Amino acid sequence: MPTVQVTDVKDGAFLLDVREDDEWQAGHAEGALHIPLSEFVARYGELTEAAPQDGRVHVICRSGGRSAQVTMYLVQQGVDAVNVDGGMQDWQRAGRPVVTDDGTPGFVA
Repeated sequence: MPTVQVTDVKDGAFLLDVREDDEWQAGHAEGALHIPLSEFVARYGELTEAAPQDGRVHVICRSGGRSAQVTMYLVQQGVDAVNVDGGMQDWQRAGRPVVTDDGTPGFVA
């Protein structure tokens, strides 16, 4: 499965966060698209509308397990998708910004 480290995700890269609502509300990467794993298949169209046509989709969750499942699904659909290894836990540890919906500092739940 295609995988990248948090440090390899460039600023402005398309990021899909598949954590659940409570995790998202605690804190997320600014600009990420949020589609919880539990709703992913039903909301797949939101991803296809938002994702860059010829760009890569970086899939992230808390630690990398759920995002790996979504990455595999997307790759099977022909999407250029990669799993962000270590997820939001590594994102936060690497000092990358974590925000809430109102833009204030958040945390990884």
